[in-house]
Amino acid sequence: MSEGANREVHPVVFVLDKHDQPLDPCHPARARRLLAAGRAVVARHTPFVIRLKDRTAADSTIQGVQVSIDPGSKHTGIAVFTEHGGDRSGGYALQLDHRGGQIRDKLTARSQYRRRRRSKNLRYRAPRFKNRTKPKGWLAPSLQHRVDTTMSWVGRLRSWAPVTAMHVEKVAFDTHALSAGKPLEGVDYQQGTLAGYEVREYLLEKWGRACAYCGAQNVPLNLDHLHARSRGGSDRISNLALACIPCNQTKNATPIQEFLTTRPALLTKILKQAKAPLGDAAAVNATRWALWRALEATGLAVATASGGRTKWNRSRTGAPKSHTLDALHVGDLETVTAWPSIVLVVKATGRGTYCRTRTDAYGFPRLRLPRIKQVKGFTTGDLVGANVPTGKKAGVHTGRVAVRSTGRFNITTRHGTVQGIHHRHVRLLQRADGYGYTTHPEARDRSVFSPGPEGSGFHAGGNR
Repeated sequence: MSEGANREVHPVVFVLDKHDQPLDPCHPARARRLLAAGRAVVARHTPFVIRLKDRTAADSTIQGVQVSIDPGSKHTGIAVFTEHGGDRSGGYALQLDHRGGQIRDKLTARSQYRRRRRSKNLRYRAPRFKNRTKPKGWLAPSLQHRVDTTMSWVGRLRSWAPVTAMHVEKVAFDTHALSAGKPLEGVDYQQGTLAGYEVREYLLEKWGRACAYCGAQNVPLNLDHLHARSRGGSDRISNLALACIPCNQTKNATPIQEFLTTRPALLTKILKQAKAPLGDAAAVNATRWALWRALEATGLAVATASGGRTKWNRSRTGAPKSHTLDALHVGDLETVTAWPSIVLVVKATGRGTYCRTRTDAYGFPRLRLPRIKQVKGFTTGDLVGANVPTGKKAGVHTGRVAVRSTGRFNITTRHGTVQGIHHRHVRLLQRADGYGYTTHPEARDRSVFSPGPEGSGFHAGGNR
């Protein structure tokens, strides 16, 4: 598919019948006509959902949509699309920002507070770590949070749209393709095959996405043969490493023992790391496997794929790199004809805390918080819009509100936080649900992500 065939479209609007059953999404222009004619009402502000007043699911022909997921550590991409004969057309793009790091930090702080209280004899609390066991399949709370929030949004999408099938990246790379794929040589070495992309993804993970010789990161990386092919080296995984362009050109076909003769410690480290396997892929991708099991439990058809295949698909369609476009390219497909121009960014913020005090450095209360969370009809986390007519803060501000007992609130928008907005200028758009919402344009820079191995973060270098 040529790059020019790709086109951006407006995100679809989710549609419910009069009994809140999902119908096929529609174009925003059609939604505006239905609302103007009084045939529909707004059911939800973000994502935008309308409810028809004169139609039921039994009276409609429903084609259905599919959902694909690209799980990540900090961000998860979710795409809603329709597919006809292997051609996908994206309808809605959603980027879910996790807060696993915050959960980890809070659990660590709580553990330190409790440990200190026990060691200082400030209050007796018997250690319990010896009489507790973890069930099979247990994940740390910071990891389980990623699975739970992703499944929460899958459930929401299923309640707004008729989802018929799902696609998910089960592993970052397909270990079977590493051994079953043919060597990277000739045309395959220059243009890349699916097996080649699995090899590259494996090496990126194994070498920490950095040059093996100088440690350079965030630069183009070449496949480098430790023992040059011109000197009898093979294309085995154990003979491949990552090298930046300067190191790759300097080393060329020089034997690695000679190239690192002045750095014996680094030589030993590289040879040891090259021989060692990466480890169990299931352990590396524990969150992805847990998510796959949760999706299987929904009863819908779930197709799985690897991250290497996703990169291969994206390189063929010429699509730029983003979490949501990665999600749209998960699994088996022929081409992608369109994708949404706007991405909804959903940030997990939590629902507040039951704790009504702030603690000092030693874990003791130092400040009492208000017992009532609602102020002037608003609660922290509500999605609001504020129209300030005059003053330094004049303008329209839409975002997540943080209430204050003084009646002057802070509103966090996509451009930053606006402080001290009087409550009389604020109107409620949507009640807090544990998430903050912003939007941004979909990635458009395609010059960096050209088709071929370069699109995978590699240049077609390497000693021959």
